[in-house]
Amino acid sequence: MARIQIPLLAVDGGGTKCLAVFAEADRSLLGTGRAGSCNYQGIGEAAAKQEVIKAIRAAMQEVCQRKGIVAGQAEWEVACAVFGLAGLDTGRDREIIQQMVAAALSELSIQVNDLIVENDGFAALLGATKGGAGILVIAGTGSIAYGINGAGTTARAGGWGHRVGDEGSGYWIGKQAVQEVLRAADGRSGVTQLTGLLLTHLGLDHVEALFNWAYSPDFSVEKTADLSPLVSLAAEAGDIAAVRILQKASEELALAAQSVITKLALGEVPFTMILQGGVLQKHDLLRGMVVEQIKSIAPKVQIDMENHEPIDGVIAKGLAYLEKRAQAQ
Repeated sequence: MARIQIPLLAVDGGGTKCLAVFAEADRSLLGTGRAGSCNYQGIGEAAAKQEVIKAIRAAMQEVCQRKGIVAGQAEWEVACAVFGLAGLDTGRDREIIQQMVAAALSELSIQVNDLIVENDGFAALLGATKGGAGILVIAGTGSIAYGINGAGTTARAGGWGHRVGDEGSGYWIGKQAVQEVLRAADGRSGVTQLTGLLLTHLGLDHVEALFNWAYSPDFSVEKTADLSPLVSLAAEAGDIAAVRILQKASEELALAAQSVITKLALGEVPFTMILQGGVLQKHDLLRGMVVEQIKSIAPKVQIDMENHEPIDGVIAKGLAYLEKRAQAQ
């Protein structure tokens, strides 16, 4: 039986997709595989494990094709495997995800000499900063802020999920929009353009139907997040309720960033702040509000709007670990 020895297995697994790559020490890729969401908090541990397996197995097949080896007829040894996975927020999460990863590797019969498991947000941060000091603020369906300083110390704020957190996210903004429509219908606030925009978008005839939708099987976090562009549209037209929502969202995102800045003592030193996620990438008004607030507390910040690939951070972390280990030997 052939023996395949590879320096690095890198896996980036989020709420939308799972990407697995095998790489050489010079960063050249040997195999790539993709699968769906592997956030166990959203789809369950068993389903998440299967998506991880699917992505890695596809990458393994590509490696075998390159090497001219029949898939399933090789022994696999990986020097270092790094997993950046969504849903790793607490100590309990780490236990569950590490067990899930170990089970996936066992099922695939891959021997891993050194295993590193991190939150996917930290992987994205490392990919964006290339090891330098920086803060990553993500506002997509959910929201979170990560940071790293020059000493390598890391910190985070937010990211507690849609039920109890994710302030400033697409879901949070969409939920606020629904609430504003209901408040207006009650007469607890003024008339808002959001009423017509939301009803049209959802194909509903009246506000009561919006209430029914919110408690129906059709409701979802993703569909609620899809309402957030309507808030930006209304705000740009001067709608008071929409502007109020975006202002509050910007304050929450800036507060998360400020918390990380304070923890890492970055307020008076140069650092990069990376803004990622659909909300910050596409909503110009909201992004401007966030940037203005951050610059008021961290005047030396540099804003980076490039869409960095999280897998690059996972690979960088694994290769840095291998290099450090080699130097120690």
